[in-house]
Amino acid sequence: MSTAPAAPRTIAVWILLALLVVQAIGAIGGGGVLVISPDGDLMQMPVSQLEGSPFDSFLVPGLILLIVLGILPLVAAIGVWFGQTWAWWLAGVVGCGLVIWITVEMMIIDYHWLMPTYGAMGLAIILAALPRSVRRYCGVGR
Repeated sequence: MSTAPAAPRTIAVWILLALLVVQAIGAIGGGGVLVISPDGDLMQMPVSQLEGSPFDSFLVPGLILLIVLGILPLVAAIGVWFGQTWAWWLAGVVGCGLVIWITVEMMIIDYHWLMPTYGAMGLAIILAALPRSVRRYCGVGR
């Protein structure tokens, strides 16, 4: 595992960092609110939206949102900042996880017009991790 970046931060690296941080902030905020208010009242989301899902409250989805789609992107961003190889992989996992989360959510609960935007964020994270300059910065393939 590398201890320092082997290349300078390029625009592509900055884009990946920005996407991960924006994702982290949104998911930590949203997930935190759902954990605090699992009945959905604080977000004005009725529990009836969960019909057809295995959940009877927003607690478990809130925890998943908070941890998997909030804290992990923040950890990935910190690792990418320091050019860690594991962080590049984690960024890809976060992007894939977000796409899967939104796809399943769209299949189970009522469609909301913002859902494709979140799916696009996952895809953007995946694509932002792919440029050679990002991989080089994180020491992938050294």
